Amino acid sequence: MASGAINRLCGLAMLAMLIVTGLNVGPARAESAAAPPLTTAQIEQLVAPIALYPDALLAQVLMAATYPLEVVEAARWAKDNPDVKGQALEDALQKQSWDPSVKALAAVPQTLQMMNDKLDWTQQLGDAFLAQQADVLDAVQRLRQRADAAGNLQTTPQQKVAKVAAPSSSGAGPAQTVYTIEPATPNQYYVPIYNPAVVYGAWPYPDYAPFYWSPPGFVGAGVLSFAAGVGVGWAVWGRVDWWNHRVNINVNRYNRFNHTNITNNTWIHNAAHRHGVPYRDRNVANRFADQNREAAREAGRRELQKQDETRRGEGERKGEAKGATKGEAKAKREGKGEAKAKREGGSKEARAKKTGAKKASAGKGGGHRGGGGHRGGGRRR
Repeated sequence: MASGAINRLCGLAMLAMLIVTGLNVGPARAESAAAPPLTTAQIEQLVAPIALYPDALLAQVLMAATYPLEVVEAARWAKDNPDVKGQALEDALQKQSWDPSVKALAAVPQTLQMMNDKLDWTQQLGDAFLAQQADVLDAVQRLRQRADAAGNLQTTPQQKVAKVAAPSSSGAGPAQTVYTIEPATPNQYYVPIYNPAVVYGAWPYPDYAPFYWSPPGFVGAGVLSFAAGVGVGWAVWGRVDWWNHRVNINVNRYNRFNHTNITNNTWIHNAAHRHGVPYRDRNVANRFADQNREAAREAGRRELQKQDETRRGEGERKGEAKGATKGEAKAKREGKGEAKAKREGGSKEARAKKTGAKKASAGKGGGHRGGGGHRGGGRRR
């Protein structure tokens, strides 16, 4: 396994330990019995810091909160890459293995930072959403109604607030009206910053007071202020179906940002991205038990595949190195043979030349002697 993957797994394990030890109950007890449902006061305490967020961003936070470890990883990544935006951000996130709901929040780093800073709250919110989704969404509507009654929820240059009646086909029963919040400019999000103990009027649950968070150095003006706007492109794809008490997916936006081609707009929690963080109670854990087992098996298969690929790669490299060594040795032997042949050839050629020269010299000497005798005979005549 590559060192980067090992470091990531170690980091996830440490984060999981920190999350578990930060809770009031350990993992064994947390999933050993069905926990009692959260009360109205407890749920309103959890959703108060985000109830006035635009609907789509609210949906993203609720989904991403079910994956607390990946929220931490994404927040750290966003902090280390503050200048990666727009198309560059979209491309960079394709390389990350986080759940798409977490990736989406990388376009709104302020929200990721809050979720990271308030990690206990993030996990508790995610667990509440998985166990009591309808109750969570109903609590959001109650809080919006109270903020409206206190004069603190209205349309501004940053957001559009509307009261919408249930469509006739929703099956919502008696006439029902919900508050919706959308960005004033599409794809441009101004995250609201407010003190929950003030914006909703007098807080009715002194034992369950919500926290107030603001970015470092932020100075608000009024009960409800806004951080600087951020362009999110196609990143935010969550939607809230208030009538059926669920969040779902804007398929077109999801596919554009994640480079996918899904057709189902139903959001389903993916236990594989939980990374072993325990659920709040046994009932929720059992709902995703099969998913967890399958996720573990799939992770094991991927790990074995990686190990096989690593071994094959090492074998191929060794084979190539061995082949190269043999080739070099053979080339050296052949080189030595050629050098020897050249030397031998050169010696034979030299000997042949020497022998030829001797023969030529001998031939010339005999001719001279014969010529002298002929001349001498002539003189005798």
